[in-house]
Amino acid sequence: MVNKRRRLVGRVVSDKMDKTVVVAIEINKPHRIYKKVVRTTKKIYAHDESNAVKTGSLVRVVESKPYSKTKRWVVETVLEDVGNRVLQPIAGEAEQPAAGSGEEAAE
Repeated sequence: MVNKRRRLVGRVVSDKMDKTVVVAIEINKPHRIYKKVVRTTKKIYAHDESNAVKTGSLVRVVESKPYSKTKRWVVETVLEDVGNRVLQPIAGEAEQPAAGSGEEAAE
């Protein structure tokens, strides 16, 4: 890693602002008393200079200088496009072969 900035992976939930996207970061952590895994969602504002990221995309955001009052993150890469096409494999996920090819149905 080149620098010590935090990097998070999340899903874009809004792209209606100019050069800004809203990214939902999902965090799973155990409850401190009951030890059940609790899922929490945090929404952050991230800078998108080219306005290319669309709602539903999976992105990696990185900490940056403050761009505005609430915007302190920048979209680093798009991991998964809106059409569910994986551009880069996500850490920990293995590629799965396509289920149900056309050859099996013809036989």
